[in-house]
Amino acid sequence: MREASLAFLKDLINAPSPSGFEQPAAKVWRNYVQPFSDNVDHDLHGNSLAELNGTGSPRIMFSGHCDELGFIIKYVSEKGFLYFGTIGGHDRSIISGRRVTIYSEKGQVAGVTGKKAIHMMTPEERRKVPEVDSIWIDIGVSSKEEALERISIGDVVVYDTGFNILNGDIATSRAFDDKAGAFAVAEALRLLNAENLEACITSVATVQEEIGLRGARTATFGVDPVIGVAVDVTHATDHPDVSQKKEGEILLGSGPVILRGANANPHVSRLLQKAAEEEEIPFQVEGEPGGTGTDANAMQITRAGVAACLVSIPLRYMHTPSEVISLQDIENTARLLAAFAKRVKKDMDFRP
Repeated sequence: MREASLAFLKDLINAPSPSGFEQPAAKVWRNYVQPFSDNVDHDLHGNSLAELNGTGSPRIMFSGHCDELGFIIKYVSEKGFLYFGTIGGHDRSIISGRRVTIYSEKGQVAGVTGKKAIHMMTPEERRKVPEVDSIWIDIGVSSKEEALERISIGDVVVYDTGFNILNGDIATSRAFDDKAGAFAVAEALRLLNAENLEACITSVATVQEEIGLRGARTATFGVDPVIGVAVDVTHATDHPDVSQKKEGEILLGSGPVILRGANANPHVSRLLQKAAEEEEIPFQVEGEPGGTGTDANAMQITRAGVAACLVSIPLRYMHTPSEVISLQDIENTARLLAAFAKRVKKDMDFRP
């Protein structure tokens, strides 16, 4: 990955963006796309939009959500321990014993998630996954008053785990879901900037996907595209304890994954595959019988319908503090979006 692009990816990762609090990551995204977009803006919901060839036809929307999992402070005990609610779908079994950062108007505050030590648990307690209200955040204070001098109710929290290379182009971090997708739709604009396009391209860093695909709904309504391609992550199935008979064969490092199924317009899906073949971009295919839990689902059924599809980036250990991804897969996803956009012509009919 080129140096400037990798720096952008790291900046996106480092910027906290739990659903509903995406502003730091959104600003990083908008600043990056400014030099190679004709127009950059953000809406009342918080979605960030960058347009290229605004008078072109048809309108294509590329979407990658920039929100991540997190926590929100709900209560402070008399001893200064912080209790929280979860933002997005957490695995409760891995929340405790983690270093976290609380983002307050008073500054960043370091903390640790705690629960009763295993030595103190009954045999029955050891067999149970802890409830969220039995886990707390310890910020090293001894009273409620001292805690509230540093934090406030409603402050958000993220895991204190950042970007790291494991081996070659295999990287780990929190929040690759879906800052990898937000990165790809931004990079696609950079790759398309010097191209002679017929289509209008709007790349969007959407918000609040993790709590119900909310940003995609409002952004798609506003952009009103003919074609919509969402970029998200999907489960790599090349690690232990996964049934490929059930989940399909998705390999880390083997390229972006193009959807076929009810949530994929057949013409868009075929053109994505054709673009990949013609430009020698490795790709994989995923079959899904119904809607997907991604922006593609919201895009497809907005207004009178959109010719939607989903391009996914293989990911291991989704919704954990240490997700694992291939940087080459992320790059090839951006290349695929650009190759697709170049092949969309104004006279194409995308009705099934």
